[in-house]
Amino acid sequence: MTMSISRRTVLAGSAGAAVGLALPAAADAAAADAAAAHPATAVRFTLDAETLDGGEQVTSVTLDTGRLGPIAASSVTTGTFTVHAKATSPLPIAPGDQIFSEYDLEREVTAARLDRHGDIVLELSHAEGQLGGGTLGYIASRGRNVRLDLVYTIIQHTPLVRRHGAPVTITRFVQGRLRNPEVDAFGHHASRSGLKYRLYSPTAHGPRPLVVWLHGGGEGASLPDGYYDNETTLRANRGALGFATPAAQRIFSGAYVVAPQSTSYWIEDGDRFAPQILEVIREVARKHPIDPDRIYVAGCSNGGYMSLKMTTVYPSLFAASVPICGVVQSLIPDAQLTRISTPTWLVASRDDDTVDPVANTEHAHDLIPRSLATLYDHVIWNGHQFPGHWSWIYVARNDPAVNSTHIWQWMARQRSDQGR
Repeated sequence: MTMSISRRTVLAGSAGAAVGLALPAAADAAAADAAAAHPATAVRFTLDAETLDGGEQVTSVTLDTGRLGPIAASSVTTGTFTVHAKATSPLPIAPGDQIFSEYDLEREVTAARLDRHGDIVLELSHAEGQLGGGTLGYIASRGRNVRLDLVYTIIQHTPLVRRHGAPVTITRFVQGRLRNPEVDAFGHHASRSGLKYRLYSPTAHGPRPLVVWLHGGGEGASLPDGYYDNETTLRANRGALGFATPAAQRIFSGAYVVAPQSTSYWIEDGDRFAPQILEVIREVARKHPIDPDRIYVAGCSNGGYMSLKMTTVYPSLFAASVPICGVVQSLIPDAQLTRISTPTWLVASRDDDTVDPVANTEHAHDLIPRSLATLYDHVIWNGHQFPGHWSWIYVARNDPAVNSTHIWQWMARQRSDQGR
């Protein structure tokens, strides 16, 4: 399963509203006087997020100040505003249960600037494993990542100097949407099979490859709670997003990327989910120019199992399969592994304490004909060590290589010959 890095025992309280409002603090006499001297000014702001390797974090907020007229850059500093963030579960948490990553704290403003639209951007302190910026929480009893309810409160401490007109103190801040350009590039869809999915479409024309990304256990729906968000798979890690980056798109000469979301866990019933995933693929192929010889499947943990499962059920469908830290033991019989004909590259880390790499990845590699395998000692990226189970980070960064050929290049060269 996958979860956000930051961890915290659940605190009592219900989920917050989606709008954050704030007035200047009483102690800021200068700001209060300025507010009294000029008409009330309300400004909307967006939460700007990035999906890091360890999960999505809000990295800045953008204030819609462009409409106020030109603002002097000298009046926008890290001390002009303070930003408070509160994140709570959208689902009720039972006493004694745990949710990882809830928080209620002040976000450090590390930089303040004006963008080309005249809007104020407040950069916020963030880093892998840092509590206080995450957008997802992991509920232990459900084994699920959920999108946290975020309430950001902004307080202005000094007036904004305008090039023309009197200084301005904003008296009301209205929280807008969460904006993540990489996530937003994936469209929202629902298949006739019953699965929801996200789809990235390339700018290239003509028959294009299709990469199918199958998420880990933590990113499935929680139907008993009515929770089926169809987005945590893009916010929990960079598995699907990696294939939509400019670097990957160049290697694949423009590829569609589809990320179906399970209604539970893929390992719960692979035989039932396989035809549902196939229907998602067929639906995408009906609506878009998909090259049938270049359909690839990759997935992590639960999705690592499901990527292998798909190649046992549909042996001629995929040009290549990349199972990452996948569950194999007791789910896919040895006889089925030995009959897999799809080119397969397995990836795992030896320090994975969630899915045993020896009994699963190494065992599958020993049995799948002509398969490749990359086994890391640890999962370390940009100097940060992640849990050993998170080896999908390496695939999302195109790191695995055999004889100087990296995994994305290897995938892009494979053909299933299905269209012939």
